[in-house]
Amino acid sequence: MKNVKLLVGFLCLFSGYVAATPASGDKDVAQAVDHLTQAMLHKNISQLEALTAQNLTYGHSSGKIQDKKAFIADIETGASAFKTLEMQNQTITVSGDVALVRNHFSAQALKGTEVIPTEIENFQIWQKQKGKWLLVGRQAFKF
Repeated sequence: MKNVKLLVGFLCLFSGYVAATPASGDKDVAQAVDHLTQAMLHKNISQLEALTAQNLTYGHSSGKIQDKKAFIADIETGASAFKTLEMQNQTITVSGDVALVRNHFSAQALKGTEVIPTEIENFQIWQKQKGKWLLVGRQAFKF
């Protein structure tokens, strides 16, 4: 009887550990978000191209909406530039080939030589296409 109780206790403990471990899809999406963030920070245009879908719709907290070409052009030209950039308090929900990501966008944006603190919220939609997670939609908003 003691062995049965020990076994049941171990199984309960292990099942709780498995439930608390992020799913593989979540990890893959989190990695894609991180790669996109780093590509934006370091103006890695080829990485931005690789991480965004052709039909990207990119919404700014100002209300400005861009397609993939305009979003990447702003990074490339420095119209959107950052001294620091990180996504904080991130949550990810994966449903099949779609992932919904919410995070806090914390940055020191650059406008010429002026540093502009930027604290906004982000909602991103990622889709798995041909085995890769791609950003298909993003909307930022002030809180």
